[in-house]
Amino acid sequence: MAEQRQLLVFSGSYAEESDQGLRVFRLDESSGQLLETGSYAGLKNPTFVHVDAERKLLYSISEGVNAEGQKAGEAASFRIDDKEGKLELISRRLTVAGTTCHIQRDQGNRFLTVTSYHGGMTGLLRIEEDGSIGEVGDVRQHEGSSVDPERQDRPHPHSSFYSPDGRFLLVQDLGLDMIAIYRLDAEEGKLVPHDMVKLHGGAGPRHLTFHPNGRFAFVINELDSTITSLAYDSAQGKLEVLGTVSTLPADYSGENGTAEIAISGNGRYLYGSNRGHDSIVVFAVDPENGGLSLIQHMPSGGGHPRHFALTPNGQYLLAANRDANNIVTFRVDAEQGTLRATGYEAEATKPVCVIPAYFNA
Repeated sequence: MAEQRQLLVFSGSYAEESDQGLRVFRLDESSGQLLETGSYAGLKNPTFVHVDAERKLLYSISEGVNAEGQKAGEAASFRIDDKEGKLELISRRLTVAGTTCHIQRDQGNRFLTVTSYHGGMTGLLRIEEDGSIGEVGDVRQHEGSSVDPERQDRPHPHSSFYSPDGRFLLVQDLGLDMIAIYRLDAEEGKLVPHDMVKLHGGAGPRHLTFHPNGRFAFVINELDSTITSLAYDSAQGKLEVLGTVSTLPADYSGENGTAEIAISGNGRYLYGSNRGHDSIVVFAVDPENGGLSLIQHMPSGGGHPRHFALTPNGQYLLAANRDANNIVTFRVDAEQGTLRATGYEAEATKPVCVIPAYFNA
């Protein structure tokens, strides 16, 4: 008999240590309904998580306090009990100065990277054999400012993503309108400055995704509600700006800030979230030049869609609405790329991140 898979969904949130900041759900793929199976309290603001489904590990950021009594980033690792849908704490460790907003893992399962929005830096940590979090091996501090006097008076790295071949790390700095590119020196455990690309002033790059063909990358810009298409030279590890489009309807004049970006597995459709307009925008992707054509604006089912994710098979999109305290499921039309609400949502207090992953049943 063929091995069956189950789809678990993990969420992080704004939470006090006494709150259930991390939650686990099981997704019924026939209906789109989410059933909570477990949760974890004990971390302050475990907002962003990263899942290693193959090794059944989850990594989360949180807020800690260093020896001087100052706020510092913290990371925690968990063992995933996929049968019960629960989490078991493995380790906790302070990371870098300032509170962190994002966590990522390299393809070789050797390192975690954390980005500190307020500290203006990116830290590299080793992953131990048992899944526990090792020491901080390298820190890269950004310097400078950009055109927005309130939001861009200093560096604000918001995320880090590895290139498809794992050789380079791309750090999106909202405060500098810049994507910094580092080469991963795995032997020394260092991030080596490699290159950078500047975006237009006041963009505020937040999160990034690569096209499956590896030739293009797309970055969603928080401050001016746009998405920029970039050509990626994998041999040289360099990006080149191709063009930028708005994530908003032409007749919308209210406040807005974008958040997450994701691309379909076949590379045909790109999705972004609008906070203010409270929608998921859908674009068709030109596979020849990386151009984007608007298809749809779908209401996110709640206020402030801080994050969303496509399920691994692309059948569903899950939107985490921070201000509505819910995670809403949408069915994805595989041919058209459009979204349709399933009518199901799950309660989650101030959700910031939602990550679905398959596990063998």
